[in-house]
Amino acid sequence: MAKKFRLRKIKRFLSVLLLLAMFLGAGLLPPTFAHVTAENSSLQKLSYAHLLEQGSKFYEAERFAEAATSWQQAISAFKANEDELRQAIALGNLSLAYQQLGKWSEAETAIAQSLNLLQTAKKIDTKDSSQILAQVLDIKGRLQLAQSKTEDALDTWRVSLDIYTKIGNQRATIQNRINQAQALQALGFYRQAEKTLRESTQILQSQPNSPVKVAALHSLGNVVQVTGDLETSRQILQQSLEIASSLPDREAIADILLSLGNTARVQQDTQTAIKYYQQTIKTATSPTTRIQAQANQLRLLLKTDQLSAFQTLSSEIKTQLNDLPLSRTAISARINFAQSLMQFRKKTAADTDSWLDIAQLLATAIEQAKSLQDKRTQSYATGVLGQVYEQTQQWSDAQNLTQQALLIAQDIDAKDIGYQWQWQLGRLLKTKGDTKGAVAAYTEAVNNLQALRSDLVAVNSAVKFSFREEVEPVYRQLVDLLLQSHGNQVSSENLAKASNTIESLQIAELENFFRNNCLNAQIRNPKKDPTAAIIYPFILPDRLEVIIKLPQQRWLHYSSPVVEKELETILAQLQENLPKPHTLRQVQSLSQKVYKWLIQPAEAALAENKTPTLVFILDGWLRNIPMAALYDGKQYLVEKYNIALTPSLQLIEPKPLDKGLKAIAAGLTQASSGFSALPNVKLELEEIRSQVPSTILLNQEFTSKTLQNRINSLSFPIVHLATHGQFSSKAEKTFIVAWNERIYVKKLNELVRTLEQNRPEAIELLILSACQTAAGDEQAALGIAGVAFQAGARSTIASLWNLDDESTAVLMSQFYQELANKNLTKAEVLRRAQLALLQNPKYKRPRFWAPYVLLGNWL
Repeated sequence: MAKKFRLRKIKRFLSVLLLLAMFLGAGLLPPTFAHVTAENSSLQKLSYAHLLEQGSKFYEAERFAEAATSWQQAISAFKANEDELRQAIALGNLSLAYQQLGKWSEAETAIAQSLNLLQTAKKIDTKDSSQILAQVLDIKGRLQLAQSKTEDALDTWRVSLDIYTKIGNQRATIQNRINQAQALQALGFYRQAEKTLRESTQILQSQPNSPVKVAALHSLGNVVQVTGDLETSRQILQQSLEIASSLPDREAIADILLSLGNTARVQQDTQTAIKYYQQTIKTATSPTTRIQAQANQLRLLLKTDQLSAFQTLSSEIKTQLNDLPLSRTAISARINFAQSLMQFRKKTAADTDSWLDIAQLLATAIEQAKSLQDKRTQSYATGVLGQVYEQTQQWSDAQNLTQQALLIAQDIDAKDIGYQWQWQLGRLLKTKGDTKGAVAAYTEAVNNLQALRSDLVAVNSAVKFSFREEVEPVYRQLVDLLLQSHGNQVSSENLAKASNTIESLQIAELENFFRNNCLNAQIRNPKKDPTAAIIYPFILPDRLEVIIKLPQQRWLHYSSPVVEKELETILAQLQENLPKPHTLRQVQSLSQKVYKWLIQPAEAALAENKTPTLVFILDGWLRNIPMAALYDGKQYLVEKYNIALTPSLQLIEPKPLDKGLKAIAAGLTQASSGFSALPNVKLELEEIRSQVPSTILLNQEFTSKTLQNRINSLSFPIVHLATHGQFSSKAEKTFIVAWNERIYVKKLNELVRTLEQNRPEAIELLILSACQTAAGDEQAALGIAGVAFQAGARSTIASLWNLDDESTAVLMSQFYQELANKNLTKAEVLRRAQLALLQNPKYKRPRFWAPYVLLGNWL
């Protein structure tokens, strides 16, 4: 909920900027009632101004229904006096209030009437009406953005930007750019949004400190936080804080401190986050801002088991709740507090606050939301009350409340909360034994999540959506339901649905890794490889499920009754032992267990189909294990099959490698960035050049700038990087080491962007030969997919660990020899190179040949 507060606050702040600009515009207009006596004119103007100002105050207090009433009265008064410009202003403001109330058709009508009036008024007073027209267009753009007509919103804002530019209103131009940045974020164009805001802040740099400068920097800091550059986000927010402090604007300071706390929270710097929240509480003049910080701090105290401090702060919040001015934020704080108390009860089984107390908090929130005609908040409060009844096992009441919440959410098209009630309804129906109904509810929840993908990733996972807690379980529980056979064989239809759901989860995980929807453009209907078997192992709490799609669309399905904890322990032990020098017996024993779960039940079918290639779509800890090393007691899997990985068939286009091979090969032999020397890298690069025409960048020559220049100057189907690096489930910890810096995964995007502008062809093959997965990170190998897709590579070969650069040089030499054979797929080429090591007595242990994995296009 906390992130919802923050995003809402930014949106409210921008809306208020619009309102203030409109009132200033109205103040600059000449007297309207030229033919009325001066005394009457003053009285009338005061009355109308009061109605506009009163509406503004209600709006800022989030009392949107009352704001709408005030502006409706103002519209009637202006209409009676034929004051078209001010009537247009009031109609524009009324549209804003309707937008907040979820009354979309009324909002559209108000904005259309405003624009129609301005077409008439424009003939009367070009300059002032142009200013107001631009402001009303800004509001129209906000309406279009709220209705997910994002490209329309951008077009509308570009028209208003032209008007502001013509009339020389630079302040409004900057405000407009902040709006455009919001639209760009909604479309997933985070870099463009960042560029727009950076340009705005540069323009403002030379100007005196102002609230607009603070808002631009604050927005920029938040965008950079979303794109994952958390340290830069913190720096920009600090700059915004310094300017706000110089004004001084205590409420802006409090808002920025809240953002800084949220950034620190994402960085898992808990103590710093708590410190920022405490500063917010001390600084905020608004009780609603203060309670947001308290609510966020309360969540952190619970997460870090500071239960005594939790109870103290909980008591403080209780005393403040009833004194808050009635607003959306106040109601949301009440709901957020109720959720924290629910989590505390589940965690401690303490009776400090009874379920009845929590239910009463939520019942009050529902009534308050109704009084504000705030359907969105009403839906949220009703759904959370349904959760209370779910906890107390009052299933019928829980289902009724959940369905009420869902109907309200659907009425206002609020998919981001609607999916939660569909998920909740699915859980309740499953508990009642209605599997068919539960599957339908879960399927709708997943469909909503798919539609919401670009929005979800714009919301920082640690603040509003925790991906692991609020998104991932929906997919997992749907797969669980689809694969429950209840004594009968699972239908082909359910197996197909389950495999599609697994792939959708993988894409969502990757987008959560990047915090943007950069994969949308890459999703396609894949061409089928008629010879490969696609294997979906999926970890559930009580079992390991395996779905296999054999050639000719035939399905296999089986499961092993191994609990998640035991499976993860075995996989973690295997991952730990694989790189060690004297653990062959342990490795074979552990990998044989995994083989029995994943492959053994399908041995006969795979042999019957003469399947040459196994393509794995791996889940959780399994991603950190090289499938090549699975052991049947006599042979490793790589001795029988070509092996490839992919996060999703929707993200690849299997097709053979173009054989006009050229490579750019870069590497380090010397120690750099805290990593040891790799003396055999020079030999590795020379071996590559002996096999394939290559441009070599060694040591000082290997910088991100040089690499970018070389990639963009010529067509290189192969990019080979022989250097240290680390793969992590977090983008900010995934990097490749160059001579003078670490190239983080997000920076690869900058290299590729230029690449895409200069040459149409993608990197056919990216090879990362000395990287490793981050220790202790159960989803570290997610970083390999992150690097692959950020670099735009059709195929990527990477190492799960880095041990022996001498054996790497041998393997890579063999790999490039085999790559020249036009009849071999990339999966076959890698397999042959691995077998060359395995058959060499010096390198026969898996630690030498197993770490190399092929991700993406295996043909």
